[in-house]
Amino acid sequence: MRAWLLVAALACSFSVSAQPKRKPVAPPAPVKVLDADTLALSANVAIGRVPCELGAHVHLTRDEKNAGYFWLELGKQKFHMAPVATSTGAVRLEDSVSGAVWLQLGNKSMLMNQKLGKRLADVCVNDEQVKVAEALERNPPAGLLDDPVKPRNDAGIEKAVAEAISTTK
Repeated sequence: MRAWLLVAALACSFSVSAQPKRKPVAPPAPVKVLDADTLALSANVAIGRVPCELGAHVHLTRDEKNAGYFWLELGKQKFHMAPVATSTGAVRLEDSVSGAVWLQLGNKSMLMNQKLGKRLADVCVNDEQVKVAEALERNPPAGLLDDPVKPRNDAGIEKAVAEAISTTK
């Protein structure tokens, strides 16, 4: 019995000493200071809690320590995002380390991961985007294959033309 206790005690002492030492956490990479044009892009970013499809939601806040940067949280994931200029006028935020990209359009937003090639959250819509989506449903733009002579939504276009004419008089 004593021999068994001695063996058990030795086994415990070896297992404790055999654990690898933890490496210290590396400090975060220095943040690039944004130029004036990029800083101006950050003014268009809608911040706050944004509900998405399938019950998910993202939470977007400004980084108080780094001008123009944002923190985006999706569940337990947290991304440090910087604005990027686009040719379409869409708001685009990127986390270059993780590959995460936040696209904010007029009627919805989405979070993608470029490195994984998949969407992390889709159909994320804040209050302002709901209004835009409803307006697009009431007055859809003409499709690529629609007859250019006869617009798809005569009533909406006639109203817009009438308003434009009355304001120029």
